[in-house]
Amino acid sequence: MNTLPLAGRTIAVPETRELDLFANLLERRGATVLRCPLVAIRDAPDPAAVLEWTRRFAAGACDDLILLTGEGLRRLIGCLDRHEPALREPFVRALARVRKITRGPKPARALKELGLGADLPADPPTTGGIIATLRGVDLKGRRVGLQLYGTEPNRPLVEFLQGAGASVLPVAPYIYAGAADDQAVRALLERIESGTVDAIAFTSGSQVERLFAAGGADAARRALGKTLVAAVGPVVAAALEAHGVRAQAMPSESFFLKPLTAALEKALAGSHGT
Repeated sequence: MNTLPLAGRTIAVPETRELDLFANLLERRGATVLRCPLVAIRDAPDPAAVLEWTRRFAAGACDDLILLTGEGLRRLIGCLDRHEPALREPFVRALARVRKITRGPKPARALKELGLGADLPADPPTTGGIIATLRGVDLKGRRVGLQLYGTEPNRPLVEFLQGAGASVLPVAPYIYAGAADDQAVRALLERIESGTVDAIAFTSGSQVERLFAAGGADAARRALGKTLVAAVGPVVAAALEAHGVRAQAMPSESFFLKPLTAALEKALAGSHGT
């Protein structure tokens, strides 16, 4: 008898950047992994706008910086390394000087890679959490840099900051693009709806949006109703909720792949594989 905790389970994984790591975590526990990367992360198509933002930031244009993703900070540094390496040192100096507000552990980890730390971590790690964290902070006259999540303008956060008297300097250092064609997404949904997939594990809100956009809202909701839906954290759970889907498995506090794997184990324990 196979005693691995996920033996006999088929789990769909739309992760892209850490696909192999996540798949290996699941496979070592006995799962069959259905790999279907939904989203590719790419540099902003026009580096000129990103470089102009970094020049202004390095020159002291911001008092605060809100980092929504670790990917964003790494892409900013990568853009400098490729196009204007002499600007990296003054950029990091300015980064050390400003007050840094982070949404979740990933931007905090990206700061740590530069020898820096977060000054105001949002709790919970969502846009709403950032707003709640800053609500009691005097922002009048503050110049706030805002690293965006892809090209999503995050109007609720921008409107809050402006309403509190701050000026906002946004930057979009990367974009999301479809990693699978629409037909591949529809095929994934058909397989899930057939009842042969035990779970699907989302690790970003952009994966959720891509699934619904390419597969169709009705088809996506119908398919997700036939399997266990897991989310890596509250941001992803909120993206699912916006489409009328509840995340049935999610880590309780540490929103990374290993805790997500443990949450899947727990949620699937005690029932028979397909």
